[in-house]
Amino acid sequence: MPWYVYLIECTDGSLYTGIAVDVERRYAQHAAGKGARYTRAHPPARLLARFEHPDRGAALRAEYAIKQLTAAAKRALCAQAPVAAESATG
Repeated sequence: MPWYVYLIECTDGSLYTGIAVDVERRYAQHAAGKGARYTRAHPPARLLARFEHPDRGAALRAEYAIKQLTAAAKRALCAQAPVAAESATG
């Protein structure tokens, strides 16, 4: 079962990076205020991108690497791999 690293743009313009098996369900949790502590304080505006990985370990390593990037580099990464139109966008 693949795991995904996803990036969310929050209403204040900040970015949140996380991992999940079902990105749409996880985004809905964030939007409902039941996701991570960060997204409870910074509500999500839209899902920017998702990146598929073969397992949880690979997704965790990719999440860590993405979290080390600057916000500008994260946005550039998202521009290269946009979210499919049918995905949750807020």
